[in-house]
Amino acid sequence: MNINLTFLGQFLLIIWFIPLLSIIFSKKVSGKEKLAWLLAMIFVSWFAWVFYMLLAPLKPKQIELQS
Repeated sequence: MNINLTFLGQFLLIIWFIPLLSIIFSKKVSGKEKLAWLLAMIFVSWFAWVFYMLLAPLKPKQIELQS
């Protein structure tokens, strides 16, 4: 039974880290905005990740025009 609880704990930990890794390796946002999303994810958990997937990036990226 103890082994089953260990596997369950590891599984839940991995599930909790998936959104964090998703934000860390995302190309949608960078810099301070990424840090803000990570902090929101840590303190507000899954709700922040859902908002991240729906709203990020908050500011549109600047597109450089080449002439």
